[in-house]
Amino acid sequence: MDQAQGSQPDAQSAPVCYRHPGRETGVRCTRCERPICPECMVSASVGFQCPECVRGAVGTGHAPNASRPRTIAGGTVAADPRLLTKILIGINLAVFLLVQARPSVLNSLVLIGEWPPAPWGPTEGVAEGEWYRLVTSMFSHEAIWHIAFNMLSLWWLGGPLEAALGRARFLALYLISGLTGSALTYLLAGPTTASLGASGAVFGLFGATAVLMRRLNYDLRPVLALLAINLVFTFTMSNIAWQAHIGGLVGGLVIGYAMVHAPRERRALVQYGVCALMLAVVVGVTLLRTAQLS
Repeated sequence: MDQAQGSQPDAQSAPVCYRHPGRETGVRCTRCERPICPECMVSASVGFQCPECVRGAVGTGHAPNASRPRTIAGGTVAADPRLLTKILIGINLAVFLLVQARPSVLNSLVLIGEWPPAPWGPTEGVAEGEWYRLVTSMFSHEAIWHIAFNMLSLWWLGGPLEAALGRARFLALYLISGLTGSALTYLLAGPTTASLGASGAVFGLFGATAVLMRRLNYDLRPVLALLAINLVFTFTMSNIAWQAHIGGLVGGLVIGYAMVHAPRERRALVQYGVCALMLAVVVGVTLLRTAQLS
């Protein structure tokens, strides 16, 4: 009697994901019927499948790469869904260590419109043709708290986004969001003001995460609350390039929406077309500001 009563709650409890035992789920893989949580779900033509069945094409009789299921954005499923996130964090850390070892290197990496100021005339900066600064500034940090915040945010947001979008789309989202932040900073900030950091790209990940969670009908309140806190810091703390944060956020929202809402029959065209459009905006803004400073 006691044993039967003690086992009854287990029999009625919801199944848990076979890869994440702490997560209850009501969804099972359509191939192997193992319980899978939202993070492990791979969208298929019918239902969802687990990562192992997708990689091995279990029970289909086809080659592993035949009719391979895609993520919600149409990307392929990777064995390590955080590979690019790890690489991006590694690049940021490597540049940070280089700057700590040789501080003078930072002068060649920061985003700056023109330097030195009048009456000496511009000698370096984006206005002098150093467009590479729009990119290098995205991977440059000077303060330990700055890189710590950005890398924690990148790890927390990047992994789920990389798994949901696929590597190519995630990389496009990260880089273009960072570039939109850099372009808006170049346009609105003072020409002799130097800025750096991955904050523009990170805010782009915030925007794309909100779009993705809305698309999956998840609770948006945690992400929106964290975003609101970061926006408060953006506009209340000194020495923060708010232009990079807002530009990256807008870029992430636009690209994220295109990634997860593109119609399946024209998915790649819409997704990469929007990415190309955002790059065209970056180029146009950069040319406009350069003409103003020339």
